[in-house]
Amino acid sequence: MMMPILTYPDRILAQCSNEVTQFTPEISTLAQDMLETMYAKEGIGLAAPQVGVLQRLIVVDVTGPERREDPRILVNPVILSASGQTESNEGCLSVINLRSKVQRAERIQVQAMDIEGRQAELEVDGMLAICLQHEIDHLNGILFIDRISRLKRSLYEQKLKKWTKIKQTHSD
Repeated sequence: MMMPILTYPDRILAQCSNEVTQFTPEISTLAQDMLETMYAKEGIGLAAPQVGVLQRLIVVDVTGPERREDPRILVNPVILSASGQTESNEGCLSVINLRSKVQRAERIQVQAMDIEGRQAELEVDGMLAICLQHEIDHLNGILFIDRISRLKRSLYEQKLKKWTKIKQTHSD
């Protein structure tokens, strides 16, 4: 089922998520609905807070948005180690009409559980490492705009206010 995606500045996006403690059918359904939503919105990652659920659950598929060959569901993901540095041009389904360069670790080691509660560790680099860092940030109430310069963020917020006013004017 498609889910609405919350957009900045929704306050839920700035909150920390709770650990998943029970692997219920509802958590499995949530993960599947998140994958469907991510694919429909042509994203490569989605975190539960973005759909209004404060649970430590993310879905990613960096083969997208064109293909859908490697869907991954990570529950309670934690970055154990990070090395190197890379710059990526990031966007976000919750931050409308903005892409910006963000500094990230080049390689990370992540510990997480799968949808059935089995523990796993991943060592990844490249786009998958960037995507996982971005989505894990969401679980900690951090958006990529929290990692860009104050000037860029301020300019974005001014544009957002302008768009909101225009939207309100057209709906009246």
